[in-house]
Amino acid sequence: MSSNLSAPRRFRHLRLHLAVFATLTAPIVAGAAAAPGTAGDPPASPGAKLASSEAAGLQDLGDRDSAKGDYATAEIAYRQILNGASFSPADQKTALLGLAHMYRRAGQLTKGAAVYEKFLKLYPDDARVPDAFLDLGRILRDMGAYELALTRFYSVINTTLKLPAQGWEHYTLLAKTAQFEIAQTYYESGDYPQAGKFFTRVRLLDLAPSDRARAHFMAGCAEQRAGELEAAATTLHDYLEQWPSDENVPEARYVLATTLDELNRHQEAMAVTLALLNAEHAKVASDPKRWNYWQRRTGNQLANRFFQSGNTLDALKIYSYLTVLSPDAGWRLPIVYQTALCYERLFQTDRARLAYQSVVDAAKPVNGSAVAPEIAELASMASWRIQHLEWRDDMNRQLTKIIVPDKVAPAVAAKPAEAPSAPPSPPPAS
Repeated sequence: MSSNLSAPRRFRHLRLHLAVFATLTAPIVAGAAAAPGTAGDPPASPGAKLASSEAAGLQDLGDRDSAKGDYATAEIAYRQILNGASFSPADQKTALLGLAHMYRRAGQLTKGAAVYEKFLKLYPDDARVPDAFLDLGRILRDMGAYELALTRFYSVINTTLKLPAQGWEHYTLLAKTAQFEIAQTYYESGDYPQAGKFFTRVRLLDLAPSDRARAHFMAGCAEQRAGELEAAATTLHDYLEQWPSDENVPEARYVLATTLDELNRHQEAMAVTLALLNAEHAKVASDPKRWNYWQRRTGNQLANRFFQSGNTLDALKIYSYLTVLSPDAGWRLPIVYQTALCYERLFQTDRARLAYQSVVDAAKPVNGSAVAPEIAELASMASWRIQHLEWRDDMNRQLTKIIVPDKVAPAVAAKPAEAPSAPPSPPPAS
């Protein structure tokens, strides 16, 4: 169902849904009305049963349209229940929660928060109050209202303590989820010391393995953000050993590598980076987009830091791994250029020249296709580096002749060597 329908067409579409639903449910309602009632229970009137069936159909329609992203039509369905005098309070409570959830899914956070607040005010004793507090807290956090969000999450815990034993497992799960959300809220608000403490507590709870793994990972991230680098390194090491198959492993290796580098434990940072770049194919294949992103980011950041600090050999080793991560010219050619700079710094002139030339060759148009401006600029820089290398080699040869002149006949005066030519001018800045 398209969300582009005009209002009249949405109403016609909704009436069509209801007509079909009424046709299908009419025999069921009639049969139920004809059946004898349960002993001790007054038989429900046919009108009440019809209204309940209509409300269920509207609720289902709103839920399905909301899931499909047709929020305007979903809102019409929910409001039909809320504004219908024939619908029971129970049906209207469910519709109110559906409307709030729809607003949150649509990104209309202010409206969603207002509807949840209305539900909590009107129905404080409803069994779904803890769920409403949980969703409301998430909305408020997304809006940046962190203190209010924390209050709502704590309300989840408090209300679950007052509810009856029926549904105990669900309420226990809600209370644990609320504790995780409290830790996440402290993290997003920038209170990293508090976040670290809460995530450490949460990962000790009886949670699903994936939730415990995420809490363990987030505890290390919070410690790193709080400047507790030694603690962060220990926590992240433990996380990687305990949860080697968790989805956050590639990001954890990035955080651990940068943390170790800040601690001046460069060889350990190098080992973590290479472990990430050398990850088994099975792991990368499980989520290639995530792994590729963190491989690129970790390798590039560490290699650049090593190069800038003069650790050229380690920088070159990482750059060499990075070149094979993707055949895309926009990724590969800048890395090849960096390897050429490493070779040049290490006085491996021939290998530097070959690397620069490969950048120049790769930037040539193929079958008249245009070359991206950034690739063309990179090729211009590589071409200038080749000229610079040739000038430097020529200068070295001429200086050698001046310092160690060739042997000549005694009667012939030695011819002065020509002065070295000026170095080539670098390409103009774009």
